[in-house]
Amino acid sequence: MNALVERLSTLGRLGLATPLLLVAMLGMLVLPLPPFLLDLLFTFNIALSLIVVMVAVYTPRPIDFAAFPTVLLLATLLRLSLNVASTRVILLNGGEGTGAAGKVIEAFGQFVLGGNFAIGVVVFAILTIINFVVVTKGAGRVSEVSARFTLDAMPGKQMAIDADLNAGLISQEEARKRREEVTLEADFYGSMDGASKFVRGDAIAGILILFINVIGGIIIGMTQAGLSFAEAANTFILLSIGDGLVAQIPSLLLSTATAIIVTRASTSQDMGQQVFSQMFSNPKVLYIAGGVIGVLGLVPGMPNLVFLGLSSSLIGAGYLIAGKPKAAPPPTVERLPEGLELPPPAERDLSWEDVPPVDLVSLEVGYRLIPLVDRTQDGQLMARIKGIRRKLSQEFGFLIQPVHIRDNLELAPNQYRIAIRGVTVAEAEVFPDRDLAINPGQVFGTIEGIPTKDPTFNLDALWIDPANREAAQAAGYTVVDASTVIATHLSQIFRENAHKLIGHEEVQHLLDQLSRRSPKLVENLLSIKSMSLGVILKVLQNLLAEQVAIRDLRTIAETLAEQALKSQDPATLTAAVRVALSRSIVQDLVGPDDELPLIALDPSLEQLLHKSLQGSQGEAISIEPGLAERLQRSVMEAARKQEAEGAPAVLVVAPEIRPWIASWLRGAIRNLTVLAFTEIPDNRRIRVVATVGRGDNVQARD
Repeated sequence: MNALVERLSTLGRLGLATPLLLVAMLGMLVLPLPPFLLDLLFTFNIALSLIVVMVAVYTPRPIDFAAFPTVLLLATLLRLSLNVASTRVILLNGGEGTGAAGKVIEAFGQFVLGGNFAIGVVVFAILTIINFVVVTKGAGRVSEVSARFTLDAMPGKQMAIDADLNAGLISQEEARKRREEVTLEADFYGSMDGASKFVRGDAIAGILILFINVIGGIIIGMTQAGLSFAEAANTFILLSIGDGLVAQIPSLLLSTATAIIVTRASTSQDMGQQVFSQMFSNPKVLYIAGGVIGVLGLVPGMPNLVFLGLSSSLIGAGYLIAGKPKAAPPPTVERLPEGLELPPPAERDLSWEDVPPVDLVSLEVGYRLIPLVDRTQDGQLMARIKGIRRKLSQEFGFLIQPVHIRDNLELAPNQYRIAIRGVTVAEAEVFPDRDLAINPGQVFGTIEGIPTKDPTFNLDALWIDPANREAAQAAGYTVVDASTVIATHLSQIFRENAHKLIGHEEVQHLLDQLSRRSPKLVENLLSIKSMSLGVILKVLQNLLAEQVAIRDLRTIAETLAEQALKSQDPATLTAAVRVALSRSIVQDLVGPDDELPLIALDPSLEQLLHKSLQGSQGEAISIEPGLAERLQRSVMEAARKQEAEGAPAVLVVAPEIRPWIASWLRGAIRNLTVLAFTEIPDNRRIRVVATVGRGDNVQARD
């Protein structure tokens, strides 16, 4: 027996048990089986049904027995195959007597039913009614309702998991595990809804097979075996009833297992513990039940001994449960003399786990914007943010970290807020049920909508009904949905704050990647005594602050390794790296065009700014506020003119004043690029399109 169990276990591990079972069932449908083999298979069928019932009873959660729908289908097919095989044997050999179909069927026909086919018909009818009308019908209805409720609850459960993840209550791994459990639960109850139909069909098939065996057996017994009607009816009805009971009992067991599984609630206890703890934990219930049974036992004519004995047992069980020790109540606190106080209760000491980390980038949304970030409601925002991160990571040259998205009930329903390192950098309001029609500068006609400003570029815009989308596009508007508005705004925030998104970890990862391709270069760079990771980080941040990509990390490292022996000043090193990356910088501005349009400063103004910078030891340039305002306005007008012509706005200045000019104009003119003369590659032709400062009264301030 042990060897058989071991072989079955080996087949299960190899994945061959189910295919072999299906092949065996096919054989039972086609090939005649000897009575001995039928006895073995009927016994196996009963044992399998008992095993399934026991597993259903001792499984803590329904999804822990996720294979139950498949097991139910295979067991049903096995039982029907056995019915076909036994029917064949009964009709072929039934004329020889009640033992012609095997000992199991004979035992159920003779011993269980006492050889009386009338009793057999009644017992079979009762079992069929119990199975078909009560257990199977009830289990099917519970399966249907459970499947419907589980599927309806899926979006809420997914949102709860996402909320816990965004709040930091669970880890990514725990969230993934919970999502898998939600999906598995929905799949399980959906499968059980269909599997319960197998059980119902099996009960109907058992009734039909019984009548077919009885009618066919009587006809065959009278016409072929030469039996009288009474002999044929007695023999074939007993065989058919015995065969029906052998099949109906496993069917009833599997129906019961189905009902147990679908009516279970997910707990950490098996069914026996769950039922006992919930039904017999209160001694009052047992006292009342015992008292009622005792009163009935005193009624004349009742079986007094039975009733009174059961009443005593129930009251005694209640007394024993009431006498079990319970959890100690909290200690009472005596009143202390006035002026004295109890020491505070002991509590867990604070740890670093109580200090929540600040998110690098976070997006908070009002409750009406939750569908935009919920995948179960076809929200597209998270997929678009992932696409933006991928694009900008490839463009900048380092990995943009994930955006932490959460809902915030303090925000207005349609409001969102973007924060970097816990500091709010932008917030705006969008309407998820409308489209945003942006005026690019020239439109034709009017469109009905709610006037607003594009949150990304502050352009005039309208919130319009989606039905007017085509009309707005025909009028020259650029029309986008709410998800695109938020994604575009977040993309611009990434671009403007790229230098805040890179830190020591990212720089170390970049150097590790570079060391795989150029190990000697990284070794030489890090071997310089005063070249620390912090200096490299500052240089990369300076580059990203002026929208210079750090994709070409090899050129950056080579320049730093060369210049670090001369200076450790991050600004000086940044200027040297910019010269080395000049071809890449200009290519990002004008692409493959040979000509580079430039805005220049008047030579006298540039000379004055240079002298002023030298006089302040390179810290800042002091010019009169009026002149600074006129210069800023002149550069802004020239830049706007360049953008209107479809060309980039590029201002060229002397290398010494470039960092200050770039820092000064960066906040006022968004798309302006400030280059030094040394950063213009020799393979580009330059064309000065405007000169700023000519004709102004230029004076320096001491």
